[in-house]
Amino acid sequence: MAELDIPVIGMTCASCVNRIERYLNKADGVTEATVNLATERATVRFDAAVINRTAIVNTIRDAGYDVREATSATREHGDGHADEQRRLLEQALAATGIGLAMMAVMLWPGGVPWPMERVNVWFLVPATVVQFVFGRRFLVAAAKGLPHGDLNMNTLVAMGTLAAYSYSVVVTLLPDVGVRGETYFDSAAVIIGLILFGRWLEARAKGQAAGAVKALLQLRPATARVVRNGVELDLPLEQVRVGDLVRVRPGDKVPVDGVLTDGASALDESMLTGESLPVEKGVGDSVIGATLNTSGSFVMRAEKVGSETALEQIVALVERAQGSKAPIQRVADRVTGWFVPAVMGVALLTFAAWMLIGPQPRLPFALTAAVAVLIIACPCAMGLATPTAIMVGTGKGAEHGILVRNGAALEEAQRVTTVILDKTGTLTRGVLSVTGIWTRDLAEDELLRLVAAAERGSEHPVAEAILRRATPPDAAAAVTAVTASDFEAIPGGGVRATVEGRALLIGSERLLHDAGIAVDAGAPELGDSPVFVAIDGRLAGVFTVADTLRPEAPEAVRRLRQRGLEVWMITGDRTATAQAIARQAGIGPDRILAEVLPGQKAAKVAELQAGGAVVAMVGDGVNDAPALAQADLGIAIGTGADVALEASDITILGEDLRSVAGSIGLSRATMRTIRQNLGWAFGYNLLLIPVAAGVLFPIIGLLLSPALAAAAMALSSVSVVSNSLRLRTFNPA
Repeated sequence: MAELDIPVIGMTCASCVNRIERYLNKADGVTEATVNLATERATVRFDAAVINRTAIVNTIRDAGYDVREATSATREHGDGHADEQRRLLEQALAATGIGLAMMAVMLWPGGVPWPMERVNVWFLVPATVVQFVFGRRFLVAAAKGLPHGDLNMNTLVAMGTLAAYSYSVVVTLLPDVGVRGETYFDSAAVIIGLILFGRWLEARAKGQAAGAVKALLQLRPATARVVRNGVELDLPLEQVRVGDLVRVRPGDKVPVDGVLTDGASALDESMLTGESLPVEKGVGDSVIGATLNTSGSFVMRAEKVGSETALEQIVALVERAQGSKAPIQRVADRVTGWFVPAVMGVALLTFAAWMLIGPQPRLPFALTAAVAVLIIACPCAMGLATPTAIMVGTGKGAEHGILVRNGAALEEAQRVTTVILDKTGTLTRGVLSVTGIWTRDLAEDELLRLVAAAERGSEHPVAEAILRRATPPDAAAAVTAVTASDFEAIPGGGVRATVEGRALLIGSERLLHDAGIAVDAGAPELGDSPVFVAIDGRLAGVFTVADTLRPEAPEAVRRLRQRGLEVWMITGDRTATAQAIARQAGIGPDRILAEVLPGQKAAKVAELQAGGAVVAMVGDGVNDAPALAQADLGIAIGTGADVALEASDITILGEDLRSVAGSIGLSRATMRTIRQNLGWAFGYNLLLIPVAAGVLFPIIGLLLSPALAAAAMALSSVSVVSNSLRLRTFNPA
């Protein structure tokens, strides 16, 4: 199986989306195709042994649309949309200007000083230019769909403006056939101008909505200073290869992902982690492309370039999410499948009804009402309601280090009622620390010095915790340790070693008990995990070690509760340790799942789901993968470059647990916006199509003019996109 993301040219409404999806999904070898109106892209999953890219592109062209080649430059600068926006604005201003000029002549106070027959002949040339030059895009798009029986918004615009234009031509050129009345050259021109202007506003708004991807791509430096054969060369980023040595100077952005091989510095990684403080880096440390070198100069070896870098992975995730569909969009898709034919039917009925019962002269009146119905109907708003909100919502999340896999995950997140937090590495730092030292006879520093010497030969996390305590960052306070001899690691128990002629035994209570050493003579009651130390066959002290709580964890739990969510903790640790951590985090004692093996976590999630809870599981994305997959929503806490966490629906870059509540809040805000958009799109058509048809004329004498209908139609699409853009002000923090 393979997947392609193809930019599509020529889509204008949800009917276009349905048409392309229908063609693609019928093609042999295509397993799934989704088309996004807001991003103007088709995402196609297919069997590469049956169909290839060329055949997929030809299928899109058979549907009446074209594709453009996507390159890194077009991704960054908007697929050439700036040129299209300029053309739209120029044509909109020209068409509207011509239409308003004609309208001003028609409404001249006291009437024009020339015969209207002559004025209509003068209007014929500019009206024809507007209809067939500026309005050509509507006519061509409508014509492409006719042989296949496919109708879309272009069909409505083409039919409405052609009807008004053609009637006016007949009145102007063939007065002897019995047709008399005013012409609608001005209305047809203004309609085309206003719709083009609406398209321009819509295109601008969609460009703003897509700003997140552009902003991410612009984080990349344009060049890299590569060291080859002892010579430093400034090369375009695309020419950097795996294994190249790259020099990064102070103030430069790191060009690609790699490992520092010479020098040291502090890097600003806030673009990935959200952490504002620079991170110290030395030889052997990983560095991430697009992060900022704040101080020293260093040389790094490139390990990931091009699409393999962390930044490109993030961009790909955001683009995939923005091009996806939320399940709620199925409502709009079903409606737009029959919407345009239904509108055409309503327009024909409107025309027939007013021809039978309308005021005299009936033909112009009936034509005005029918054209207004065709023009005011707007499947664009329905097609844009969901994808624009998803585009802005996922982009806003990416700005704050919240990566949403797709629209379905965004919709599911707002349904969550229960959040399960994994303890190790999620609520806690995932690194053991010494929390206390008890000694019997020796001074604390002396005991620490001897134990650190014995533990230097061990790679166990407990040994690392003791060594960190013995060698703190402040070098002046470091405890000097000597070298141990006769070192022996005891699997599952501890270590045995000789330090300065003393026999040390360090480990669990059982280890000392098996050696015949009593551990209850004066030892304190300890809540954290105890590590016992015996010297020369006698208990000398106890270290307590624990995985300490993240400082932001209590605030994160409080924020989740403020959103009305139940918060649980799950861990494989013993109950006493779990209770201590839960108490510090603010999680109730009845919301603890302790002593749960990794393989049992998914079953615990299923138990809560069986009780009616909609569960979000928050873990590190590795050991918690089964539970993340079982949950209704899987949220993985990422660390820097580790963004491809396939078991999760949402990935939190960095380690700030407060972003979990932010992701839920973002989902709720996005879904609220989608419902508002759909309500506006459906309500607009339900209310204004009857008004355009003239239902209010017998009551209050109101008949909507086609020009006002065009303005209202353009406003509906712009309103939906503008409402989605309000999400840009949402702060997940």
